[in-house]
Amino acid sequence: MAIRWPLFIRRTHKWLALFVGVQAAIWAASGMYMVAVHIDYIHGDHLVRTPEMTGQDLSGLVPPADVAARDAGTREVKLQQLLGKPVWKVSSEQGAYIVDARSGERIPELDKSLAVEIASSLYTGEPEIVSARLLDEAPQEMGSRKPPFWRIQFEGWNEPTFYISPTTGELIGRRHNLWRIFDIAWMLHIMDYDERSDVNNPLLRVATWSVVAMALAGAWLLYWSFPRRKKKKKVKAVA
Repeated sequence: MAIRWPLFIRRTHKWLALFVGVQAAIWAASGMYMVAVHIDYIHGDHLVRTPEMTGQDLSGLVPPADVAARDAGTREVKLQQLLGKPVWKVSSEQGAYIVDARSGERIPELDKSLAVEIASSLYTGEPEIVSARLLDEAPQEMGSRKPPFWRIQFEGWNEPTFYISPTTGELIGRRHNLWRIFDIAWMLHIMDYDERSDVNNPLLRVATWSVVAMALAGAWLLYWSFPRRKKKKKVKAVA
């Protein structure tokens, strides 16, 4: 039985359109949101206070070499501040921790009050705390970040939230509702409903090539829809 190509292509185009039409609309809507909201706002840069660049008095500090020598697995020793006080951040094979740069004593993990104080000092808005919890399991919005960390949520319609490291006192994440919407839009856009990071997953590839096939089928149908002139046969004159 001969294949009726116009009918076959038309049906293929229709079913492909039904298959990828909804996803194409989702691509358009999610892409519009990701373009409309400035990426710096999504990152939460407006939530974090810019630290003042002031000189530090390095006299009387414990030498970094002495701090490094205490831990055989030390990889790096870096000077930073914790609530205006100098501390050495030690990165070792066992993890990161901080040492009082003047006394040389290791600073224990942050308790709730200190974590709230650090978060409040970094927050640009009114530091009205809604909740403060030490998490042992990472929520979806923290991605691959490994717990534990303090989750400090501030009051506000956007639910601004800071994540503070209990071992170093560093701000390791900031989230808010517009970021969370962006995360959902990104998940829908790349069709990775698990990790939300794989931009080359099988589902996205199938949908993309289905759109290409639909477009090619539509182009073929458009070409076929134009009327074709039949060639006139030449009539030979009879002598």
